[in-house]
Amino acid sequence: MRNLFLLAAIICFGMAIIKFFAARSSPNTPAPRRANQKYLTLTPEEAKARLDEAEDVILLDVRTQEEFDGGHIPGAVCLPNEDISADLPLPFDKDAEILVYCRSGRRSAEAAEKLADMGYENVADFGGIIDWPYETTTN
Repeated sequence: MRNLFLLAAIICFGMAIIKFFAARSSPNTPAPRRANQKYLTLTPEEAKARLDEAEDVILLDVRTQEEFDGGHIPGAVCLPNEDISADLPLPFDKDAEILVYCRSGRRSAEAAEKLADMGYENVADFGGIIDWPYETTTN
């Protein structure tokens, strides 16, 4: 009986180690779209494809101006998440395609939610610049 318990403990410990290392080695993937989510969630690769396909996509960096100046995706416009408010009219059409990003994905999700709540119909969040494997600039 004691040997059986020891074997079960070793198996559980081994499974925990495998799960831990598998989680650490898998790439960051965006959270799946929730049923009540009003905006789309894209991978950086999907966002890059959209930027390459369409010229009229608005690329919105919702980090602070200082973060933006330190490096951003070419063509991005800086509009800090804290400045997005229903009280502040934005210069974008309600049906414009808007791709939103920040540093890690938390603020971009908040900004995408706010934009959708403000009536913007074509908003997509692709997370953080830390997961962006393509070109960045400081210009």
